[in-house]
Amino acid sequence: MICRIFLNIRYVKLILLLAISGSVMAQGHGPLYGLQTPTLAKGGVDLNVAGMSLGTETETSYMLRYLFSYGITEDLQVNLTTPTLIERLGETPRTRGNSNMPANGDIEASLWYRFFSNAFGVGKRFESTAIVGVSTPTDNVRGQVNVGNAIHAAISTGYASRTWYAWIGGGYQYYFERDDERLGDLPYASAVVGYRPNIFMGDYPKPDWRIFIESLAEFPGGNKIDGQLDFSDTRSTKVLVGPSFLGLYGAWGISFGAMVPVVQDLTPGSVKERYRIAVNLSYWL
Repeated sequence: MICRIFLNIRYVKLILLLAISGSVMAQGHGPLYGLQTPTLAKGGVDLNVAGMSLGTETETSYMLRYLFSYGITEDLQVNLTTPTLIERLGETPRTRGNSNMPANGDIEASLWYRFFSNAFGVGKRFESTAIVGVSTPTDNVRGQVNVGNAIHAAISTGYASRTWYAWIGGGYQYYFERDDERLGDLPYASAVVGYRPNIFMGDYPKPDWRIFIESLAEFPGGNKIDGQLDFSDTRSTKVLVGPSFLGLYGAWGISFGAMVPVVQDLTPGSVKERYRIAVNLSYWL
């Protein structure tokens, strides 16, 4: 118990030090966990640091993640994210975490392409974005299974106005085989609804806040161990729901939120989650 309290205090101190230093920077003008559609302007830069925690029945993980994003065009964005693991899980639930930053020890590079955008009114638009990425792990074994490189693809579509936001999307993560073992694939889907109160409609230097209700459904498949599929090729099902908040002030942004599982229909041997928490700090150049 004393050790766990010490780790929690150390984790909070790291987040506060990052916030004070002025060297940290968020994920964009969208939700924290769900797939979204906004891309950076041409030549735009987003520097981001996130603190993430995932709790299971028996363990808790703590991780910092760093994200660099660059707008090649107003519709094409490249991202690179790397982790600092503070406390790993011995038994790791397979999850993406969010659209830009995995909730595990992977180093990931990705491209976002906004292939459709229709601005049909003042501050209103429909748009769709496709995502493709590749990743490499920083650990050799994850949940007692050898972990290899992975590819990730997703698509999202949504509506945004000055007051209301909504996004739906789905994705797929596939891990390649390593030493005759392979982590199971991960199909997933997300849905997000957001609201910006009228009180935050003012221009800078007035702060701007938005609230999102986010949901995430994941369907991880069985692992391949010694050339054989574990769990008889069946899938687990997890559905998580929770709120997140996004605050903007000039070029700075902060987002934070939590998710808790409302459905966990798991295959034998899978670990149950208790919560996910994340805090993002960002700066746009």
